[in-house]
Amino acid sequence: MSTDKSVREQLARLLAWEDAHVSFDAAVADLDPGLRGVQPAGLPYSPWQLLEHLRISQQDILEFCTNPRYRERKWPDEYWPRDPAPPSEQAWDAGVRAFQHDREALRQLALSDETRLEATIPHGTGQTYLRELLLAADHAAYHVGQIVVVRRLLGAWAG
Repeated sequence: MSTDKSVREQLARLLAWEDAHVSFDAAVADLDPGLRGVQPAGLPYSPWQLLEHLRISQQDILEFCTNPRYRERKWPDEYWPRDPAPPSEQAWDAGVRAFQHDREALRQLALSDETRLEATIPHGTGQTYLRELLLAADHAAYHVGQIVVVRRLLGAWAG
C-alpha cells in the first residue's frame, strides 16, 4: 500500500474512530430527551449546545474545504446555539444525522485521489486540506469528550 493511500485511510478513520476515546455516535446515543437541554452546575453548555457546536463547526470546515464562495462565520455567535435546549426531539435527531452526514463527506474528501492533501485551499489564507481534516477530527474529539463529561454529571453515562 502506498504511503499516500495509507495516510488517506488513517485520516478517514481518524474522523470517526474510537481507538483512544468514545466516538461521537456513542456519546450522543440514547440520551434522555429531558436531559438534552440541561446545563450541569458550573458548566456553560448542555448536550444540545455541544451537539450543535460540533455540527455547525464541522459543517463550516466542510464548506470551507469545498465551497469557493465560502463565507466565514462570526465567532462565537454563529458557532454556538444560545438556547440550551433543542427546539424539539426531531431537532436533536436531525443534528446527529447532519453531523454524521458531514463527517462522511469529510471522510470521502480525505479518501479521494482528487484531493491533494498538501494543497492550499484556493480561497483560504494558507490552510491545507490536510490541516482542515486534522482540525475537524481534533475538534470533534475534544467536544465529544465534553459531551461524555456532561452526561456523567447528569447521571446519564454508564460507560
